Amino acid sequence: MSRENVSRRGVEKRRAILEGAREVFGRDGYTRASIDSIAKVAEVSTRTIYNHFADKAELFREVVLESGVEVRESQLADLDKHLGKIADLESDLVDLGRSFVLTASEFRAHFALVRQINADVGHIPPDVLEAWQEAGPRRVHEALASRLAELGERGLLEVEDPNRVAMHFIALVSTEAQLLTYQGAQPLDGAELDDIVVAGVRAFLRAYGPK
Repeated sequence: MSRENVSRRGVEKRRAILEGAREVFGRDGYTRASIDSIAKVAEVSTRTIYNHFADKAELFREVVLESGVEVRESQLADLDKHLGKIADLESDLVDLGRSFVLTASEFRAHFALVRQINADVGHIPPDVLEAWQEAGPRRVHEALASRLAELGERGLLEVEDPNRVAMHFIALVSTEAQLLTYQGAQPLDGAELDDIVVAGVRAFLRAYGPK
């Protein structure tokens, strides 16, 4: 077998391990997931997993970072799409809020992983949690805060603390949906989702719209 074929097989096995690990970690959580169960789902041997990753913690870190980056890139694209050029502020914020809420259904495996992280946070290495926040959620929050600050500079919003305003926007458009869907585990009717997001955006504009 040529070196090229060996290298390709190595890449394919690594991909299978990561995908299998995401499924198992999302189903069982970090503590209960085992290398044996990941090997079974990935259809590789445990030895193959250890050839690619030193231990379960390293594999979990890689899965969380890769998954977080995928979601981050999607949400940053949504920010550019809906707040890059404002046509109607309320409508654009509703479209952004809807996109953010629908991320949970578009990336089901990731948010299954997030639910397990929240449930198992006390047993997950702190450096893994910090790396995930830095690679994914924190970057999205900072980008949203920056966009809202720009809207404040243009007089479209009143923004004193961009980070807090961004936090309030996310809470108003998504918290009710998260509660009703058990953090994205259950589907939500489209009309009901729209009602939630519109109500959240209007509350946000009452708080932060120009006085």
